[in-house]
Amino acid sequence: MATAAAAKKKTNKKNSSPEGQFRHALDTCSKNGDLAGALALYETAVAEDLRLSAYHLNSLLHILSSSIETLGDEASTRSVVDAGSRIFDAMVAAGIAPNESTVTSMARIAARRPDGGGDLAFDLVRTMGEKYGATPRLRTYGPALFAFCRELEAEKAYDVENHMVSTGVVPEEQEIAALLEVSAKVGREEKVYEYLHRLRSNVRYVTASTAEILEGWFRSKPAAEVGSSNWDAGRVKDAILKNGGGWHGLGWLGKGTWEFNRANVNADGRCNYCRQQLACVDIDQSETKKFAESVASLAMEREAMSNFKKFQDWLDDHDGYDAIIDGANVALYQQNFADGGFNLSQLDAVVGDLSKRFKNKCPLVILHNRRVQALMENPYNRQLLGTWKSKGVLYTTPSGSNDDWYWLYAAVRLGCWLVTNDEMRDHIFELLGRSFFSKWKERHQVRYTFAKGNLTLVMPPPYSTVIQECQTGSWHVPLDEKCDDEKLRTWICIRRHESHQASCKADLTGHSIKTITESQDLPTIPAKCANNSNSNSVERVIGKRKERPSTF
Repeated sequence: MATAAAAKKKTNKKNSSPEGQFRHALDTCSKNGDLAGALALYETAVAEDLRLSAYHLNSLLHILSSSIETLGDEASTRSVVDAGSRIFDAMVAAGIAPNESTVTSMARIAARRPDGGGDLAFDLVRTMGEKYGATPRLRTYGPALFAFCRELEAEKAYDVENHMVSTGVVPEEQEIAALLEVSAKVGREEKVYEYLHRLRSNVRYVTASTAEILEGWFRSKPAAEVGSSNWDAGRVKDAILKNGGGWHGLGWLGKGTWEFNRANVNADGRCNYCRQQLACVDIDQSETKKFAESVASLAMEREAMSNFKKFQDWLDDHDGYDAIIDGANVALYQQNFADGGFNLSQLDAVVGDLSKRFKNKCPLVILHNRRVQALMENPYNRQLLGTWKSKGVLYTTPSGSNDDWYWLYAAVRLGCWLVTNDEMRDHIFELLGRSFFSKWKERHQVRYTFAKGNLTLVMPPPYSTVIQECQTGSWHVPLDEKCDDEKLRTWICIRRHESHQASCKADLTGHSIKTITESQDLPTIPAKCANNSNSNSVERVIGKRKERPSTF
């Protein structure tokens, strides 16, 4: 009780000090959004020569930055900008180093200055590292970027973006949409195209506000006029294949007004408005090569280098596989019960199913040597493993190795399916980075289930829910909606009135661009598996055997 009383007395004494009373009043202003009250408090504190802390000054700037956007007249806005500048300068003069939050608040205030606000905000961001040792974040750049976009100062907005990139800050949908909109308004059609692709690569779905910006562009006269009526169809197709499907990046194709329609996409990935088949987008060839090299490099750091190099050489000589199986993951599926163990019959079922799908062409099973040695004690297992080895189905990783590196590298290196339920979230996968890992998994990972002896392979989706640019020059843009069923998601189907006709000719190949109903050659699954995916799931029943394989 005495301790509590002492603490209360200490608190009351602290709050009774001028600084404590100022803080209490300031917190009340912040809670109520009382801009006038906060400014009056500051003027009183200055008149009374009150010593203000970093907390006091940051709170004042936060109140000003939160309130300034609601001011309706220029005079009030200028007054708040001037007050913010005085508070910021007082902080610096007092030897209090502004942090990122401080600069962000001041940038929001400065950006609202009627003349040159964007320049003031951007100057704060550009110099914050050198002057104050603070590192900008995405929110720090926003005030300057959006100010330049509002004022249609596109080149300055591009400068802000370039500075963002130089500091490793990645723009998100709101920033990209603003850059796209200002580019459209100032007639920079090539920049509109660039930022539309930036949306494609950085944003999976778009919000309604971004969709409105896109509609404004595609319904404009410049959008109808930009583009080529003649293009190299072969070059477009090659670019799509090289990029992993879903886009070519060669510029606007076609001429004429655009249709902008809401649509849905069916379970097979076909737009129900224009009948265009959407692609299951993969990482591009350069990313695939980089990904495989990263896996190999990390594996050789953690494995015996000679062992993994031996596997790489072996895979170079045996590169015809269309599917890799994470053997341990399949065989140990749902085996966490008393008599459970390493169920080789489950693995055999997956091998048999894939062999049937690939017309008797076998997949590759990756198993650790320790597993194989234990399995060889059972006659049935020994016979089955011997058959797999003779057919080239089995690769045994050496003792002391981590077989995860082997099956992942094989699937990436060969560009084929990977059968595993492993979510690949372990620390070894985190080492690879997440920039394109999720996209690769979506395209290549085959999941499975066993229910009462029935195997179901869940194939990769036939299309990706991302912005897609088609070889006819049309676009499909998914909206950001909460959908339990992807068939109910709204897409924007954007095409020129003539895009589905053969009126646009290729000027270099002599072949007309295929009509949109002839686009089934676009990649929707791994190229090596293109003839083997007719549905998203396939079932197979595991038959009973006279001699059950041993488990451990």
